[in-house]
This record gives sequence, C-alpha cells and structure tokens, in this order.
Amino acid sequence: MKNARIAPPARIGTWAAMAAVAALALTSCAGGSAATDDGGGESEAATITDVSIVVPADPGGGWDQTGRALSQVLTQDDLVASAPVTNVGGAGGTVGLAQLANEKDPNTLMVMGLVMVGAVETNASAVRIEDTTPIARLTDEPLVVVVPADSKYDTLEDLVEDIVDNGQSVTVTGGSAGGADHILAGLMLEEAGLDGAEIAEKLNYTPNSGGGEAVPLLIGGKVSAGISGVGEFAQHIESGALKALAVSSEEPVSQLPDVPTITEEGYDVVLTNWRGVIAPGEISDGEKDELVRVITELHESEAWTEQLETKGWTDAFLVGADFDEFLTGNIEEVTATLKNIGLVQ
Repeated sequence: MKNARIAPPARIGTWAAMAAVAALALTSCAGGSAATDDGGGESEAATITDVSIVVPADPGGGWDQTGRALSQVLTQDDLVASAPVTNVGGAGGTVGLAQLANEKDPNTLMVMGLVMVGAVETNASAVRIEDTTPIARLTDEPLVVVVPADSKYDTLEDLVEDIVDNGQSVTVTGGSAGGADHILAGLMLEEAGLDGAEIAEKLNYTPNSGGGEAVPLLIGGKVSAGISGVGEFAQHIESGALKALAVSSEEPVSQLPDVPTITEEGYDVVLTNWRGVIAPGEISDGEKDELVRVITELHESEAWTEQLETKGWTDAFLVGADFDEFLTGNIEEVTATLKNIGLVQ
C-alpha cells in the first residue's frame, strides 16, 4: 500500500518574501502599538498591551477552542490587558482570511492551521496564506473517526468497505471541504484502492463550518460517520453517544487509549491537525517581533501547559524561520495530496 502521511516535521524552504525573525524590538513606552522610527530607517513597535483574536470559524470547534484558550491565558497571566475573540465563520476559514487582508490593526492574530491550508485550495481563495505574516505554530492534534453509538459499523474496515461498495449512500461529516477531516477520508479511500476520480465519485462528504456542528448530526443519526479532532469528540465518545473506530496518529492517544490507530486497522495513513496563528500581511518587522514575543511568553507559561494537558493537544511550537519553512512545505504537500485524491484539479 502507498504510505499516505502528512505530519508536521520542519521542512527545507523559505517563506516567500519573508525574512527570519529579527531580534525582538521593544521600546520603553507603554500603552500604544504604533510603529516608530529609530532614526536609521528601522521600524520598531511599541510594547503590545492589547491583542485582537480572530477565529475564522463558528463557535464550538477546534479553532474556537484554541482562540479562547489563547485569550484566557494572555489575559489571566497579564501578558496583555485584553484579548477579545471574534468569530468569522465560513469556507474553511477563507472568509476570515479575506477579512484579515483588510485588517489595519497590526496587533491582530488569526487562528488557522491545516484546515485553512486545504480550504484555500478547494475554495480557490483569492487571498492566500502567503499574503499574511506567519507568527507561530502552536498545537498538533490527531483526528478520530466516529459513528453513532448504534451504528452497524464496528470497525474502520466496515465503514471504508461500505463506502467503496455503496458510495454516496454512506455519508461522512466533518469540518470544511478540503480540510484535515476531508483529506483524511480521501486518504483512507486511496489506501483502500480507489483513485482520485473514484474517490470524488464515491465519497459523500458533508462539510461544516465548525467541528461542533457535526456532533448533533451524528448523535441524531443524520449521517453515517464523522471525522474531527479528538478533543472535539472525546466527551461524546466517553459518554457513549458516539463510537470511535480509529485515531489518525502514529500511536494510540491518552484520551482514547483503547481506540486503535488507522494504521493498526490496516490503512497506512497518519494525519495530524496542526493549529497556529498568523497576522496581517502588511505589518512591520518590529510589529511581527512583538507578536512573536507575546506568543512565546504564552507558550512558556504554566497556564498554557495546563490548557494543552486539559484539551489533549500536543505542543508543536514553532516561530520565526522554522515556522516559515514548515508552512511553505505544508502548503506544497497538502496541495499535492488534494490533487492526488481528487479534491482539487
């Protein structure tokens, strides 16, 4: 079988038109965030006191959980005075991405990740991630394939083979079209022997603007199966409302220790859903450095470590040139995968 894996190792490459993060530029003034000039042509940024967080999805999903966790830690640890969260849902985050392109406040952070990388391609978005300023990769999370508690499917093979045999009569729900959940469904069918055209013909995928929307569809028996982050489905699996068939990580996860991996179920697929933050594309180097400083301090805090443990997120922190390089490689890899499994031309 073909080895189908997308995971977040650092990659060789450079972020188009972006330099490596310079030394942090702090001023002694407090309160403002306007750029200044040191007399030598180098712009610096005032110390950040407030940050706006944009979640490009509806409430309830993984991006929303991430954005609200960021806001909570940033304010309770006094890293900033305020960090309000705004939800701008739609089209796998590309509606929010278009809004970010017109954002004038340099102290704006948008939550994003693998889902947005895929959605940019499937939605042929005019605004691309390359048009923004990368700040940090934060977390990594495996996905889990679930079915309603009373489903006829007891194993992942039961589900996959039914899709292969009966196509559109089997409905699968998850996040946005072209996102991590959609990609995972396609990769499993590719491993089952289908080519891109066959996957496009047989896979009946119902996208949602936020992971939380999939839960009532599953519990209500409106769909055959669902795919989302472990953190979004874990409580419903533990309560018995949903039945977990497999997780997409290399190894079983601590939240669901008895659930096998997709690889253990016979499909050589590993896919983890990373999340991070970006900023508007036109900010200065000094303004970028200030945002990196604040997010780095958040990452080093005990409160953020507690958030990771509580939500079952893996620490995947990257900033600067390392994040730029990873993001360049991830965009290339996801685009190629979407073409291979027939989700984009």
